[in-house]
Amino acid sequence: MKSTPHGFLRVCAAAPRIKVADPEFNVAEMIAVAERAAREGVQVLVFPELSLSGYTAGDLFFSSTLVRGTERALARYIEASASLALLTVAGLPAVVDGRMYDCAGVIQRGRLLGVVPKTFIPAYKEFYEERWFGSSRDARRAEITLCGRTAAFGADLLFSIEDAPNVVLAVEICEDLWAPIPPSSLHAVAGAIVLLNLSASSESVGKADYRRALVTQQSGRSIAGYVYAGAGVHESTTDVVFGGHLMIAENGQLLAESRRFERESRWLVADVDVQRLLTERTRQNSFGDAAHDVAREYRRVTLEPIPGAIPAQLRRTLDPRPFAPSDPATLARRCEEVFAIQTAGLAKRLDHAGIRRAIVGVSGGLDSTLALMVVTRTFDLLRLPREGVLAVTMPGFGTTVTTLENARRVAAALGVVLREIDIKPACARHIADIGLDSRDAGSVTFQNLQSRERMQILMDLANKEEGLVVGTGDLSELALGYCTFAGDHMAMYNVNGGVPKTLVRQMVRWASQQGANAGEREALLAILETPVSPELVPADANGVITQLTEEIIGPYELHDFFLFHFFRGADPPKILFMADQAFSGAYERAIIKRWLRVFIERFFAYQFKRSVLPDGPKIGAVSLSPRGDWRMPSDASAAAWIESLDRDEP
Repeated sequence: MKSTPHGFLRVCAAAPRIKVADPEFNVAEMIAVAERAAREGVQVLVFPELSLSGYTAGDLFFSSTLVRGTERALARYIEASASLALLTVAGLPAVVDGRMYDCAGVIQRGRLLGVVPKTFIPAYKEFYEERWFGSSRDARRAEITLCGRTAAFGADLLFSIEDAPNVVLAVEICEDLWAPIPPSSLHAVAGAIVLLNLSASSESVGKADYRRALVTQQSGRSIAGYVYAGAGVHESTTDVVFGGHLMIAENGQLLAESRRFERESRWLVADVDVQRLLTERTRQNSFGDAAHDVAREYRRVTLEPIPGAIPAQLRRTLDPRPFAPSDPATLARRCEEVFAIQTAGLAKRLDHAGIRRAIVGVSGGLDSTLALMVVTRTFDLLRLPREGVLAVTMPGFGTTVTTLENARRVAAALGVVLREIDIKPACARHIADIGLDSRDAGSVTFQNLQSRERMQILMDLANKEEGLVVGTGDLSELALGYCTFAGDHMAMYNVNGGVPKTLVRQMVRWASQQGANAGEREALLAILETPVSPELVPADANGVITQLTEEIIGPYELHDFFLFHFFRGADPPKILFMADQAFSGAYERAIIKRWLRVFIERFFAYQFKRSVLPDGPKIGAVSLSPRGDWRMPSDASAAAWIESLDRDEP
């Protein structure tokens, strides 16, 4: 069985109850925690620094009684591990060539695979470790014998899983993380994808915030998973207190964090997406370039496969709307920042071109409303009168009274000039000119000619008014190719090209709550209640929209989820697996799979539209600009991705 189904590795940071200088008590607690972790499918378990002996034993470390007792406890844990599939990293003191080291023992299935000594030994403030321990730099041998077992010894050890050789683990200990160049930075460049830290960091006011920042930043800088296990409250409190701070981070994000100061044994479990980390590393060439600055040669220790059956439920948060945070405060900051990026981009373009007029096609829908708000904000930023903004609404064969009224209301509320141009006569003439059956209202030709007629009007008005056509199409439409080539696909500058549909909706909603006047608020709320539609097909007899986008191509919340994870290198089975978790109770798996197939087919088929996009600012981590983040041939085949989805295997 693969150790990393769908690319996930289940890790655990634990802070067991201990008694200082009582290895027998400590190992019993650690075995109990390990057995519980194994039942939860944990594959890698990390205990705190010096967990077998207790970190605060002081000069008792000089006692052979404690050292021998710790070694016996280690032997007991190794024996107990024989029946457990997981890998364990436990802290212990070890004497080598007359020098004592603060070490991490790496244990799997009844074997001691490696012992990693601490490198940076603090001797400042409350820390006095140099009194007892030497640095890994002092070690003169590459092997160590403990409890009758010989294992690799040194800070130059990497641990790779046999059936997943790119999944590499490495260890550092507490102060190592605080150093200017942490050993984990070198480990990561050498190939370690999950970094394990056994720690005994004492508590003081504000220190947890700094510690959290260190862990998350190091995981981001290293493009790695980072598992941090801090010593708990049962260490000695003679002069300091330990909180049992447990954290699991991934590429700059905190996946899970424990409460501190708990008195019972605690453990924290999360699934690290090692496949995503590997993809990010291959994408960031500067990460690979860092290898030129690392002179150290590493030794590799091969681990047995660690069974990792696909869990019924991932042990990590999967946001069904990754582009639009669910936390209101975070969402508000995101919306404000997106507006700032959009307005800054447009302001530079207008200022550079010396243009004081902007032309926006306004449909009464979400995208054009967002674009219009960005334009008005930009004009305010440049201290230009809003009368310089020309909003053009162009009712066609599918335009309903509702959307036309939405366009009128939002233009009035924002204080811009509105021009209404009925495109039906021009389109009817064009239909006759090209010999299209006028009754063929459902054809692609019938629909697209309306979109192109609108763009022709906008471009010509821009020439006439010496203005700039501001595009309105969003990122989700570009991903799916759901836009008319040379129609709404085109612009002189597109402010929405980096904003996915789910975030567009949230931004309009957020704007309606941010000090908008009554007229603006009512207009925005009406637009939010209007179904998403290109309105290129006539409404029904009651004037109700019949062409509903999400009935044709699928729910945008699914497609945005697919896009987010596809862009990060996830293959179709993994995307399906994660979507099934994220949208549990909202969509059946078969429905998700159906729309995922649509996403893949459309994403590949319509790359040619993305290859000729107008300029526009990058907004978030996902950008499909051919000049920026995404370069793809327009004639690439989707066959392998569809076959992978049909096979549906990790």
